[in-house]
Amino acid sequence: MLRLSAIFIAVCMVLIAASVGAVLYFGLKVDPRTAAIVALAALVAMAIYNMVDNRLRDRGMLGDQIADLSRGTADLSRQMAEMSRRIAAVEGRVEQTVSRARGAVDPIAAEIGELGGLVRQLAETVAAHEAMLGAPTGMPQQPAAAPSAPAVADEPAPAEPESQAPLALNETDAVSGASRFRAMNREQIGAMIAQAADANRIDLYLQPVVTLPQRKVRFYEALSRLRTEDGEIIPAGDFVDIAESAGLMPKIDNMLVFRCVQVVRRLQLKSRDVGLFCNVNATTLTDGFYFRQFLEFMEANKALAGSLTFEFTQDAYRNFGPIEFESLAALADCGFRFSMDHVTDLRIVPKELADRSFRFVKVPANLLLNRAATAQSDIHAEDLADLLARNGIDLIGERIENESTVVDLLDYDVRFGQGFLFSPPRPVRAEALQGAAPPPAITPANPAATKTLSEYLAASASSG
Repeated sequence: MLRLSAIFIAVCMVLIAASVGAVLYFGLKVDPRTAAIVALAALVAMAIYNMVDNRLRDRGMLGDQIADLSRGTADLSRQMAEMSRRIAAVEGRVEQTVSRARGAVDPIAAEIGELGGLVRQLAETVAAHEAMLGAPTGMPQQPAAAPSAPAVADEPAPAEPESQAPLALNETDAVSGASRFRAMNREQIGAMIAQAADANRIDLYLQPVVTLPQRKVRFYEALSRLRTEDGEIIPAGDFVDIAESAGLMPKIDNMLVFRCVQVVRRLQLKSRDVGLFCNVNATTLTDGFYFRQFLEFMEANKALAGSLTFEFTQDAYRNFGPIEFESLAALADCGFRFSMDHVTDLRIVPKELADRSFRFVKVPANLLLNRAATAQSDIHAEDLADLLARNGIDLIGERIENESTVVDLLDYDVRFGQGFLFSPPRPVRAEALQGAAPPPAITPANPAATKTLSEYLAASASSG
C-alpha cells in the first residue's frame, strides 16, 4: 500500500511539473529551454518537500514507539522489583521454618544415634556371649584382631565367590599384628624388612570394593603383607613407617606396582569393568633413581590407565611438595588417576583434588557417621558424596564391618563400599603373577641396576 501511494505521488509531481512547463511555453511564450528548467526545478522542489515531510512523519512515529517502549520497560522493572521482594520474603520464611525444624529434629537425631550405638553394642555383646556358650569344651577362645585389621565378631565376613574374586585364594588373611616386633629394635626390624624384600616375601593381597547396595565387585585394592621366615603374616601398617625411614619403600613399591600391572592384565581378560587400587608411598615419588624407571614403565603400560589407580594417604598428600606434585602430573599425563585413603578429617577441597587428577576418596564409615567429628568440618557428611560428585570424584566408604553401617551409608548416597563385611584381604594366586619376577633395586649404590631394570620393563611390557 505504501509503495502504491509513493508511485502515485511521484506521478502527480511529474504531471504538475510538466503542466508548469507547458503553461510557461504555450501561455507565456517562454522559450522551451527555460520552461524545461522551471518545470525540472518545480519537480525537484516537490520531491524535496515530500521527502522532508515523510522523514518528519517517520521521526514522530519512531518517537511515539520509543516512548511506549520506555513506559513498558519501566513497568516491567517495577514488576521485577515486586517479584524479587516477594521471593526474598518467601525465602526468609522458609529459612526460618527450616531452622526451627532443624532445631527440633537435631536433638532427636542425636538421641536416635546414641540409641543405635547402644543397640549395636548390645547386639555385639550378646553375639559374643552366644559364641562363648556355643564353643566346644577345651577350645581356646579366638583372640581379638589387631586394630589395623579389625574383624566382625557378630557377623563373619562371607567367602567371596570364585566369579567375584578371580585372582584371590580362598583362605583368609591371617594377620599376626605388631607383636612380632616387640623384642626387636628399629635397626633389627629394618634389616628384617630388607631381608624379606630381597627374598621376595612381600606378598600381594586383594580386597574388593563393591557397589552399594548391589554389592557387585567394581574394584580391588592391592595391599602388601610381609611374610616372615616362620610364615607369619604382618600387615603393611606395622612395618611401613620403619621401611619408609630406612629408605626401603621405593623398593617395596617397585615390586608392588609390577605385580599390580600383572594383576590388572589378568583382570582385563575376565572383565574390563574391574579396576585396581595400588598404594604408593610418598617417598617413591621423590626417589630420582626409581621414579624415572617407574614412570618409564607406566608410559609403556598407559593402556592400563583406565583400570589402575594409584592411592595415597591424606597425610602424605598434605605434605606433598613441588617434587611430589610434578611426579603426580607426570603420571596424570600418562592417563593415570589417583585416590586418597586413610582420611582422618573432612577438611577436603574437592576442586583442588580434581585438578590434580584425583578421582576417588576413601573415607572410613565411622568418620562419615560420627556427627561429633564431622561437626568440626566445613563439609557436612550428608553433602560430601554430592560435593565430590560435582567435581568428578567418587566417594568410597571403607572399613565397613556390619549391615547397619551399610544402611546408614546408603542414606549418605555412598555408591561404593569396602570392608571385612564384604571380604577380608586375600592373597593373590601364584598363577596370576607368573612371569612377574621382582624387579632389581634402584639405589644410588647400585646405578648398574638401571640397565637391568630397563630390560625387565621391556620384558614385562611385552608379556601378559
